[in-house]
Amino acid sequence: MPPATLVTFDGPEVFPAVAPPDNRLLRGLPQEESGSLMRLLQPVELRAGEVLAEPGERIAHVYFPVDCCFSLMANLGAHPALGVGLAGREGMLGSSLALGIATAPLRASVQGAGTALRMEAAPFRRALAQCPGLRRNVGCYMHVQLMLLAQTAYCVRFHVIEARLAQWLLMAHDRSAGDSFVATHAALAALLGVRRSGVTTAAGALHRKSLIEYNRGRVTVLNRRDLERRSCECYRIARGIYDGLLAP
Repeated sequence: MPPATLVTFDGPEVFPAVAPPDNRLLRGLPQEESGSLMRLLQPVELRAGEVLAEPGERIAHVYFPVDCCFSLMANLGAHPALGVGLAGREGMLGSSLALGIATAPLRASVQGAGTALRMEAAPFRRALAQCPGLRRNVGCYMHVQLMLLAQTAYCVRFHVIEARLAQWLLMAHDRSAGDSFVATHAALAALLGVRRSGVTTAAGALHRKSLIEYNRGRVTVLNRRDLERRSCECYRIARGIYDGLLAP
């Protein structure tokens, strides 16, 4: 069998090749695609709270999280922002470029600090044109995101704050490097679209059940199994959607 031929892209920036990262969209790519893409991806360290995109802002870079995660927020007019998703090593930021849309649809900020792989928008569009595996993975991820946006609307309408908080903590735990991660009352209130007092009450209930420890804006998951039981069914549905549509 002849050796795989690397796909080549025209572009000004080529970085030293790195091993395929722990990112679900990149990890399952064919060898010939992965080898070329790794040379266009630059490792960057991101700080918690760093804003990477604003609605309507032109997309300059796409990001593939490795051990960090991003919160995705919808904001309309004078109303408070509402969390509509998290993106971690299962996905990416900037996928709307695959639809020919050059502007960001949502506000994206770094929820959990860490490393991501960054690529400029123009090389990413060229890569999509030449890499069927990348197009397939990004398309599946966008379909998953659409399904989860609909689910989030249902969850906000029908589920109580404590169950929704448990769901968001599980999602953050999935995307963190360990059992502890940063999650301030203000950030959790924005993600859930509730007042800080509601987060305080719900987090206190989970703490009294010895499911989490909460101290100075840092959450530690103590009993994941029971935390899953306290979560609304949206968490289990979301995990099923990811596992069913995204390659392991």
